Amino acid sequence: MLQTIESINSAVNSFVWGVPAMVCIIGVGLYLSLRTGFIQIRKFVYAMQTTIGRMFRKREASDGALTPFQAVCTALAATVGTGNIAGVAGAIAIGGPGSIFWMWVSAFLGMCTKFSEVTLAVHFRERNAQGDFVGGPMYYIKNGLDKKWHWLAVLFSAFGVLTVFGTGNATQINTITTAVNSALLSYNIISSDVLPTSNLILGIFLTILIGLVLLGGIKRIGSVTEKLVPFMALFYIILALGVILMNAENIPSVFKAIFTGAFQPSAVTGGVVGSLFLSMKKGVSRGIFSNEAGLGTGSIAHACADTRKPVKQGFFGIFEVFMDTIVICTLTAFVILCSGVPITYGIDAGAELTIRGFTSSYGNWISVFTAVALCCFAFSTTIGWGLYGARCVEFLFSEKVIKPFMVVYSLVAILGATMDLGLLWSIAETFNGLMAIPNLIALFLLSGTVVKLVKEYFMTEGAHKS
Repeated sequence: MLQTIESINSAVNSFVWGVPAMVCIIGVGLYLSLRTGFIQIRKFVYAMQTTIGRMFRKREASDGALTPFQAVCTALAATVGTGNIAGVAGAIAIGGPGSIFWMWVSAFLGMCTKFSEVTLAVHFRERNAQGDFVGGPMYYIKNGLDKKWHWLAVLFSAFGVLTVFGTGNATQINTITTAVNSALLSYNIISSDVLPTSNLILGIFLTILIGLVLLGGIKRIGSVTEKLVPFMALFYIILALGVILMNAENIPSVFKAIFTGAFQPSAVTGGVVGSLFLSMKKGVSRGIFSNEAGLGTGSIAHACADTRKPVKQGFFGIFEVFMDTIVICTLTAFVILCSGVPITYGIDAGAELTIRGFTSSYGNWISVFTAVALCCFAFSTTIGWGLYGARCVEFLFSEKVIKPFMVVYSLVAILGATMDLGLLWSIAETFNGLMAIPNLIALFLLSGTVVKLVKEYFMTEGAHKS
C-alpha cells in the first residue's frame, strides 16, 4: 500500500515541481517585484522599522481579532518550523549546498510575493458568523476577482485542507519525535528497541496538547504564539551563531560550496548530485515549505490582525520571509556545513543531520537544548497550520465543521509520530505545490490591486506614522 502511495505521489510531485512550477513561482514573484518597483529592496528599511516597531507595541485587539504582533507571531509560528531545520538539511542532502543559493533566490522574490498576499488578505477580508475576521487567498479570490475565477477559491481551500495534515501536522510531529528520541538516546535513557512505544506516547501527548490550544479559538492561538515564537527564534539563533563562530575558519569554504554548487553541483557533491535543476528544485521547494511565500497560507493569520491599513500589515510579509529564510534557514545551513559533519548526498535527511551539526560543536549535552528548540518550532507550526486548515474548512462548508476538524487534525499527530519521514516530506511537498497553483494565478490577476493599494498608502499620512 505504501509503495503504491509513494509511486503515485512521486509522479504527481515530479509534475507539480517540474519546470512549469519553477517558472510560475519564480515568474510571479519577479512579476510582482517589477510591478511594485522591487518594494522588498526599495522599502526594506521602512519595512523593518514599521514591523519591529509595531511588534513591541502593547495593546489589546478588538473582539474577533488579533493584535498585529499576535498576527505576525501566528504566521511566523507556521513558517518557522521544521522547514528551517529538517527541510534545510534535506535540501542540502538531496540538492547539495547549492540548493541554499536557490533558497535565497526564492526568498528574495518571495518577500514581494508574501507582501502582496498579506496586503490582499487584509483588504478583502470579511467577518464570519462569530464576528471573527476571516481572510486569505480564498477570500481575495472571492471578493477581488470575477465569479468565473471563484473555482480557484474552492480549489485552494480543498488543497489547503489536505495540505495541513501533512505540512502542518505530520511532518512537524515527526520532527518532534526525532528530536526527543535523539536526546533520550544520547543519554542512554531509552534504547532503540522502545522507540516505537516512545513515538506513540509522544503522539498521544501532543494530540491532547494541540487540541487544547486549537479548541480555545483565535484568541488562545494568538496568546500561545506571541509567547512561544520570540523565545524559540532567539534561542535557536544564539545556539546556531555559537556553532558558526566555533567553526569560523570554515565560513569561506562554505560560501564557496554554496555558490559553486548552485551551478555545478557535481563539483561539490563528488558527482552524486549532478543536476542543476535538482539543486534548484530542492532549494525552491524547501524554501517555500519554510517561508510559505506563494502558498498564501500566512495571509490567513494576517487577515485576523486588528488594523485598517492592508499595506502596513503587508510589510510583515517581507519581515517574515527575511527572518525565516534569509536568517534562520541560512543559520541552519551554516551549522551543518561549517561543523563538517558527514553528509550522505543523494539520500534524504532530516532534523538528525542538523542535530549532529550542533552536537559535533557543543557535545552531546546540547542535544537536550536542540530538542527543546526543535519541539518549539514544530509545535508552533502545528498550531499555526491548524488555524489555516480551520479557515479552509469554514470556507468550504461552515463554521459548524471547525471543531470536528480540529479534533481530527489533533489526532493526526499520532500518525505523524509513527510514520516514515521520507514519504511524509514528499507528500507535503506535493500538496504545497498544488496549493500554490490557484494562489499564484490569483496573485497575478490581482497584481494591479496591489500596485494601487501601495500607491494610495504612500500618498497618505499613514505612511509617515508608526
